[in-house]
Amino acid sequence: MRLNLVFFLGIFLTGSFVLKSQDIIIKGIKEDISFLASDKLKGRGTSSPEEVMAAQYIAQKFKKNGLIPFNNSYLKPFTYKKNTNPHDTSIASVKEKKANNVVGFLDNKALYTIVIGAHYDHLGLGHDHNSLDANPDGKIHNGADDNASGTAGVIALSEHFSKNKIKEPFNFLFICFSGEELGLLGSKKYCDNPDIELGKINYMINMDMIGRLNDSTKKLLVYGVGTSPVWVPLIDSLKTDFGIKKDSSGIGPSDQTSFYLKDIPVLHFFTGQHSDYHKPGDDIEKINYKGEADVLNYIAKLIEKTFNYDKLEFIKTRTPDTGKGSFKVTMGVMPDYAFEGEGMRIDGVTDGRPANKAGILKGDIVKKIGTVDVKNVQDYMKGLSEFKKGDTAPVEIIRNGEVKKFNITF
Repeated sequence: MRLNLVFFLGIFLTGSFVLKSQDIIIKGIKEDISFLASDKLKGRGTSSPEEVMAAQYIAQKFKKNGLIPFNNSYLKPFTYKKNTNPHDTSIASVKEKKANNVVGFLDNKALYTIVIGAHYDHLGLGHDHNSLDANPDGKIHNGADDNASGTAGVIALSEHFSKNKIKEPFNFLFICFSGEELGLLGSKKYCDNPDIELGKINYMINMDMIGRLNDSTKKLLVYGVGTSPVWVPLIDSLKTDFGIKKDSSGIGPSDQTSFYLKDIPVLHFFTGQHSDYHKPGDDIEKINYKGEADVLNYIAKLIEKTFNYDKLEFIKTRTPDTGKGSFKVTMGVMPDYAFEGEGMRIDGVTDGRPANKAGILKGDIVKKIGTVDVKNVQDYMKGLSEFKKGDTAPVEIIRNGEVKKFNITF
């Protein structure tokens, strides 16, 4: 995941569409995440040799699951331009790079197609200035949750829908994107050069960081519920142990955004932020494999609910005011996007950054920054936008029910 997300229901199908076996699913996702997030793949940096290794692994899984390649290859290459020296803005330092999306098609001879996707790239060895580690260069960022977990989800769902012996009323397009960490590059490139007509895509399901389900809260965040009038009633109709937190916007910090911007309904699934986000500590031993299997079962059931509908209606949603690009400083904290109270709860604090130096801790709730009252993450971003590097800002937080005040120097 990139840094910085009353309709008549009709009669539901009564057949059973449960994944073949949760034990098999757990085994499969553990195998896939363990390979993709191993040190051998050195963090799957975009355009790296290890990215190609990951792409070939995914392609083999797609072939095993009976998916059809386009143009005789599951790999769909794209090019992009990258400044290889951030201290040199001349044309000479801008190089054309090549990366690969991985695409497999399940052809049910239907008119419309469901896209299920996730990005498989991560931060590599921390050279792209998007790590939250204090000294990232040369450290392997394995990205087990971000986003080997989502990639394993695409592979598992491709197996489910290709082998469940039920001819679904839609085709399926399974895509693992590269370049997401550099700005949703792979999904943008794909939507500009798709293998099928965009008008034939029913909707897009995206999974990014679905491997750290909290067993106590079971919080599952679902973004994009406002992009079609069917999403909220369908989600509300499913019995589940998850604490579902819905967000209407089709625009967010992952690949569903590229499809939404092409007027395609989307849903994006996410089990929440954690202190290892964009750090070398995002490793396989911290993945909740059973939790991810539960998430995949839920997604499969939700997809099957849509089999009762023709092509879903698309609705434009609000654009979230995240303040992205409008602030030049950071406190060095990770927001808790699943927090439902008032304020911005801190889910992680980076060593050596302004908040850490000031004494702010994980679990603190930011209530005010500068003159801005903070009721949510968006207010927090607006507060940051008032400052520049070198400024000192008064910050008010709640800790264990008590108000505390700090001065933070950016």
